Amino acid sequence: MPDNITVLEGDSVTLRCQIDEEVTHKAWLNRSNIMFTGRDKWTLDKRVTLLNNNSSDFSIHISKVQVTDEGPYTCTFQANNKPRLTHVYLIVQVPARIVNISKDVSVNEGENVNLFCLAVGRPEPTVTWKVHKYGLVSEGEFLDITEIKRQQAEDYECVTNNGVAPADKSKVKVTVNYPPMITDVKNMPAHLGKTAILRCEAMAVPAAAFEWYRDDHRPVESDNTLRIKNEKTRSLLLFTNVTEKHFGNYTCFASNRLGASNASMLLFRK
Repeated sequence: MPDNITVLEGDSVTLRCQIDEEVTHKAWLNRSNIMFTGRDKWTLDKRVTLLNNNSSDFSIHISKVQVTDEGPYTCTFQANNKPRLTHVYLIVQVPARIVNISKDVSVNEGENVNLFCLAVGRPEPTVTWKVHKYGLVSEGEFLDITEIKRQQAEDYECVTNNGVAPADKSKVKVTVNYPPMITDVKNMPAHLGKTAILRCEAMAVPAAAFEWYRDDHRPVESDNTLRIKNEKTRSLLLFTNVTEKHFGNYTCFASNRLGASNASMLLFRK
């Protein structure tokens, strides 16, 4: 019989005891607790049964193995008036599993982020944090990000593994909020009677709200020759029929709850 037998929690296992000589007495023990003496069952555990009981085999079967079943087992028998012992150590493995993990978080740029991912398993599992874009970020249950930047807004994946079963995985979404920053501003030439577009692009989380103003600080409003089209990260001024009154300076104003940004651009006659 092998010295060690490894079994997965919930599976079944057979502990074999081969007997080649004339045996007068035989017993199975778990640590110092008697389980069987011959055919007589001493343990109250219904999961443990006598598999074979004859002159050559005295084996027991344990179904739905539990972690508490781990430990030493001894088959003892007397043959030719001499006591004999054979030992086996049962090792119970449990697949790695995440039992508690941070919820999705939303923070402002520059704040600190502390994530945790707690896992259990036998043997003791490893825990790593990964980002699809970068690969491995950190090892261990805790991930600390100091003064987080907007570029670090990602899905952070916790992976735990102990080689018993496929790795267990779970993700935490980290959202980084920051005020608008206008990135795309150009002066645009235009022909009378033709179409023209002024663009204002602003990156922000949460997404920016856009407003347009003329050079005399009047809000720009849509009419039959001018339309404002707001999209997720930009706002467009669409001129369908350029007239003299449209030429001038326009200011784009982008804002969210963290701040605001503005930029000016010219629509000029070509």
